[in-house]
Amino acid sequence: MTTPWGEVSLARHPEDPRDRLRAWDTSDAYLLRHLAAQDTPLTGTVVVLGDRWGALVTALAAHRPTQITDSWLGQEATRTNLARAGVETGSVHLLTTQDPVPERIDVLLIRVPKSLALLEDQLLRLAPAVHADTLVVGAGMVKEIHTSTLRLFERILGPTRTSLAEQKARLILCTPDPALKPPANPWPHVYDLPDDLGGTLSGRPVVNHAGVFCAERLDIGTRFFLGRLPSTDGPRRVVDLGCGNGIVGTAVALANPEAEVLFTDESFQAVASAEATYKANGVPGQAEFRVGDGLAGVADDSVDLVLNNPPFHSHQATTDATAWRMFTGARRALRPGGELWVVGNRHLGYHVKLKRLFGNCELVAGDPKFVVLKAVRQG
Repeated sequence: MTTPWGEVSLARHPEDPRDRLRAWDTSDAYLLRHLAAQDTPLTGTVVVLGDRWGALVTALAAHRPTQITDSWLGQEATRTNLARAGVETGSVHLLTTQDPVPERIDVLLIRVPKSLALLEDQLLRLAPAVHADTLVVGAGMVKEIHTSTLRLFERILGPTRTSLAEQKARLILCTPDPALKPPANPWPHVYDLPDDLGGTLSGRPVVNHAGVFCAERLDIGTRFFLGRLPSTDGPRRVVDLGCGNGIVGTAVALANPEAEVLFTDESFQAVASAEATYKANGVPGQAEFRVGDGLAGVADDSVDLVLNNPPFHSHQATTDATAWRMFTGARRALRPGGELWVVGNRHLGYHVKLKRLFGNCELVAGDPKFVVLKAVRQG
């Protein structure tokens, strides 16, 4: 990426030669050009919210910025990109969306996230640290910035306007108003599952931190999956892979208190939601909550069952790279005879990948929109 201070070499995490998606876009470059054109230098505490792969933090490393991200993969990419640029990671503060925020923010740079709820939650958490002289600039592609996005900035921080578009990117320019009293933060959101769900989950509470998929209701894909989960009698090690708010893993734990359930996701918000959902339901079994890249770090041949509803987007890009990593990680972690159960949209064709990887794939259930597939680790 070319910046006003030179070129920066960037990559996503994990690096994959088959993945042709860039680790930056034109909105990152636009924001950096805007900062370089400011009359006053960047001083004080610089906070970068939502930096997707560390492009902004790496380019601005000389200002010792603080990065706040919901993505474990994005945080790891930042570490790698800083090292590639010869920057000591210790000179940059890497925080998650669950960590306490800095007490004072002098420069606030925001990559607009896909989730409006996550933006709302983070702006409300950061607002007390913003003062009248804070430089606040948001950035995103034109298709990512809507009237509702601008209204959030105005409601929480102060008067807001947008820049002209350049290369399909746009900036959000906000002037903080210290007299503005932000509303109470509505996150995390708690709702009760429908009474007609059946089984042990009917009417039970679900906790959702901002940014978690379908945070205000039970999504139809998960509902379809819940009605078709396999039996988990006896002491078994089960993984809720890409756990989101943890409904699937909690259902397993409620049905079989002897099961040891691992909840894992690359989103800090998701894993916090899963742990809160598990605790809200008073489950008596054993559970572990881990933020990371799928099943990385889980021992080979150590798992009996993996349950998975894989995402097919990486920010705004449609890709099957994440699903493929999840499937290959599951095959490695499963014991011989262990099973991977997957729910997904029918049109995604996951059965082709599973047959190629496992040598088998069974259609457990399907409707016009969703399928539940089972693949068995053979030797």
